[in-house]
Amino acid sequence: MCGIAGIYSLRPLEGGEEQLAARRRLCGGAVSALRHRGPDGDGIYLEGPVGLVHTRLAIIDPKGAPQPMKKRRGERDHVLVYNGELYNTPELRRELKGKGWAFETASDTETLLCGLMEEGPAFLKKLNGIFAFGYWDGEQLLLARDPLGVKPLYYSAGEDVLRFGSEPKALFALGLKPAVGKRGLQELFALGPAHTPGTCVFEQMAELLPGEFLLAGPGQIRKSLYWRLESRPHTDSLEETADHVGWLVKDSVERQMVSDVPICTFLSGGLDSSLAASLCAKKLREQGKRLTTFSFDFKGNDEYYRENAFQPSRDAPFALEMAEYLGTDHIQLECDNALLADLLDSAMRARDLPGMADIDASLLYFCTIVGKQFKVTLTGECADEIFGGYPWFRSKQAFAAKAFPWSQNMAPRRSLLREDLLDALQLEAYAQAAYEASVAETPRLEGDSPEEARRREIAWLNLRWFMQTLLDRMDRMSMSSSLEARVPFADPRILEYVWNVPWHMKYRDNTTKYLLRMAGRGLLPERVLWRKKSPYPKTYHPLYEQLLAARMRDILRDKNQPLHQFIDPQKTEAFLRQPAGHGQPWYGQLMSAPQRVAYFLQVNAWLKEYRL
Repeated sequence: MCGIAGIYSLRPLEGGEEQLAARRRLCGGAVSALRHRGPDGDGIYLEGPVGLVHTRLAIIDPKGAPQPMKKRRGERDHVLVYNGELYNTPELRRELKGKGWAFETASDTETLLCGLMEEGPAFLKKLNGIFAFGYWDGEQLLLARDPLGVKPLYYSAGEDVLRFGSEPKALFALGLKPAVGKRGLQELFALGPAHTPGTCVFEQMAELLPGEFLLAGPGQIRKSLYWRLESRPHTDSLEETADHVGWLVKDSVERQMVSDVPICTFLSGGLDSSLAASLCAKKLREQGKRLTTFSFDFKGNDEYYRENAFQPSRDAPFALEMAEYLGTDHIQLECDNALLADLLDSAMRARDLPGMADIDASLLYFCTIVGKQFKVTLTGECADEIFGGYPWFRSKQAFAAKAFPWSQNMAPRRSLLREDLLDALQLEAYAQAAYEASVAETPRLEGDSPEEARRREIAWLNLRWFMQTLLDRMDRMSMSSSLEARVPFADPRILEYVWNVPWHMKYRDNTTKYLLRMAGRGLLPERVLWRKKSPYPKTYHPLYEQLLAARMRDILRDKNQPLHQFIDPQKTEAFLRQPAGHGQPWYGQLMSAPQRVAYFLQVNAWLKEYRL
């Protein structure tokens, strides 16, 4: 995985060598901004109207395949900067060789470049992988993002200049000034840490949609979707469906193990990560290798954790059982609560935005440790969104509410904000409009019952919003530590198939993700296979909430802190005095009362970092 960025002039350049030198300095700044995504090498291509930037995390063909990768055809350079992995490279290479192409490296980068030279944007439909790239063919610039949005790609299109990059900080290095307006504040407080698909909190910045490409030529820009999710009837039996899902998951995991450096997996002891780890460990054993697995927890959770509906069990015992079952080299990581609070600012900088607060910060810490030993890890991310693992897939309240399932009550979002700001931002109306616009895009199926039609809407919202937030989190926190986190369940083939499987196959005998459990038979211990869902862990130690409260009170006492333009001191102090609680969701149950305080601490740090 890597970092990419670029700048393209939509108007003829003037200024000669002086302007060229200025653009080279900007590109050098982008290299520095993205160094964490690719510490193994970097490169700049600067010719005519285009400048392309790459920082490399060397995983495939580590000694070859530098980027920007260039091939010459006729009088024109064809140049690619690429962040991602193609999992069907062997098939693509065979097809391209049949058309006369020869390869100088073993990399998927060269495969992608040759395919784009051969077919242009049409080649995108043949790719199985996670990717974001910029491709210059000597006349126009093509930007594209993978179908499920695993890899990020931001851009800013002005009248004269197009900028793009893997992270917002790359665009700032290329000359865009950080700014936020009313819409950005509405995104921040009405929807955050999610954001409206295709938008960004920062002014004059957008994000390519999953499955979208952008073509820029002299004086013009156009965008188009090359991939869409479609609804169609499902005709396979339960057994046939489970068998096919099992094959798809196995094939995806094995394809995503491609690497010229050692790989590991995250292992929570839940169904999703355990299934990915089991398939990975089995394949490695066939090669005479042993898998390393990592699990995560927080200091004091053995004492302060109490069973609850949201987290019915701790991960640690299940992770250890699973590691013993697979015979992995298992490493248990633990995060200290004071460190967790200290890392809130670092997590914000990794994301360039306030995010999932300590849910981000803890993952950043764990990835930092894993990244010191490995460059590639497999995760269980996205299975809940695709297979219907969350409570709102079956909740009567979620079905009845015309609101985002994870944020049905806007009261927590109003609780700390000034009344004049609330009047100006109209958070409820903004969130409602975003919800309705997204629901209207749901891929429909004629003949669906009202209940199934509504469940399809909820599934679509999960894919478009909740899953994207988690994928953004995984990308930024892992790549901040130069660690490539792969997501085998986020395979378009899996999503396209499972999307159309009826609910009675996904949820059966009062069991969530029944279909995935059926597919996992024989691969996991029974206790793990049928374990109730327990999400990503968080700290239950009272010290953490005390630390957050103390830091918020420091801000309340200092009138020069930028957060004062948004929060009401009396409301905030009253909230801090309330008894500790975890049942007041800000963004799903992962972000409850403590994370609400942590989110606003991140907002304050963000305002200072970007001088907003």
